[in-house]
Amino acid sequence: MPGNRGIRMKMAFVVHSEYRTAQVMQLLKEVAIDYYTRWDQALGKGAGTEPHLGSGAFGSTNTVLMIAFEDEQALRLLIEHVRALNAETRRSDDKIRLFQLPLECIV
Repeated sequence: MPGNRGIRMKMAFVVHSEYRTAQVMQLLKEVAIDYYTRWDQALGKGAGTEPHLGSGAFGSTNTVLMIAFEDEQALRLLIEHVRALNAETRRSDDKIRLFQLPLECIV
């Protein structure tokens, strides 16, 4: 992997309400992704969604997964599964968010 030349690597951040963590972890298992960094109790507010601030009226928090992909096929499969879960989700606030970025290097 020196320099990662010629590999079109990607990074994905998957953000979801903490109560969906078990479902998201099962999803990763189904698409054979066993590598990630996870932050629990992440605070924040998305555009047009309720805040997740961990206290008061907004007592819930989010979980964030950071996943580096050397194989774009694995990322495409994850995106397909997230879209399918979101299609079954009524409230916009309950949807899983996936943010994809280019990844220049893994050392």
